[in-house]
Amino acid sequence: MKKKEYKLNSEVKTDKTMDLNTDNHTLGEEIENISSNKEDPSVTVEQLVALDEKAVLEAKISDLEAVNKEINDRYLRLSAEFDNYRKRTLRERMEMTKTAAESVMLSILPVIDDFERAMHSIEMGMDFEATKNGILLIYNKFKDFNKQNGISEIEAVGKVFNTDLHEALTKIPAPSEDMKGKIVDVIQKGYYLNEKVIRFAKVVVGE
Repeated sequence: MKKKEYKLNSEVKTDKTMDLNTDNHTLGEEIENISSNKEDPSVTVEQLVALDEKAVLEAKISDLEAVNKEINDRYLRLSAEFDNYRKRTLRERMEMTKTAAESVMLSILPVIDDFERAMHSIEMGMDFEATKNGILLIYNKFKDFNKQNGISEIEAVGKVFNTDLHEALTKIPAPSEDMKGKIVDVIQKGYYLNEKVIRFAKVVVGE
């Protein structure tokens, strides 16, 4: 009888253990289901907030990409326009330089013609006075040509020596007290071109 009772108790004990394990397994599944339940209000709010933030960020990124594309297109257009403007300006400047040189040469050609006629007159042994007057006319015409092109002579004799305008070749004793530090003679005339010195006057200064 004792051996049979012991077996019964063992069977009962085994059955209880199986029930407990079954209960523990079911409880774990229920906890896991509760923790992962998508119908839980708190989880739904967090998910909605995360989705909303993601949508806002994606919208901002899309806007920034559009703005960046527009700015890049503007830059490319402006760069191309500036390059065309630079090339056009350079071409116009070169053409203007050529045109200006052509205009100057056309203006000076008549003076050269007059010089050739004067030289021919000298060779033909024409009257000295007439030849002199012809050369004087040529000289005056050439001075008018310089004036029309903005070239003017730098005044020197009797002026105070100025290193911005004059270049002293030598110094000599001044002929009078008031000529000390002033220009006594001009070896080579200086010229302005529209108020810019293009050639310094080479002078002799009194001391």
